[in-house]
Amino acid sequence: MGLFSFLNKKGDRIKEYKSRGAILVDVRSKEEFNGGHIKGAKNMPLPSLSARLQELEKSAKPVVFCCASGMRSGQATSMAKAKGIDATNGGAWMSLQRHWN
Repeated sequence: MGLFSFLNKKGDRIKEYKSRGAILVDVRSKEEFNGGHIKGAKNMPLPSLSARLQELEKSAKPVVFCCASGMRSGQATSMAKAKGIDATNGGAWMSLQRHWN
């Protein structure tokens, strides 16, 4: 029951971000992204993200980050929040798909 509760909360959080026009950012490498990704996601690999955070700041939209497992997207979320960007960790892109589409 507890696990399913967590999944429902994640889905609700993602739906709420999406309803506010969130940008989906996949922080995996270009090669990983080209191997499969969520339609409409922007690819901003984690190693170059700090140089691109200004793009996200200028958009003034909330951001949902994803990656392969949730580790890199967690780091990206922390980086974005430190810059004042409304961001959340969407976790693994493959599981995020069901909440995003």
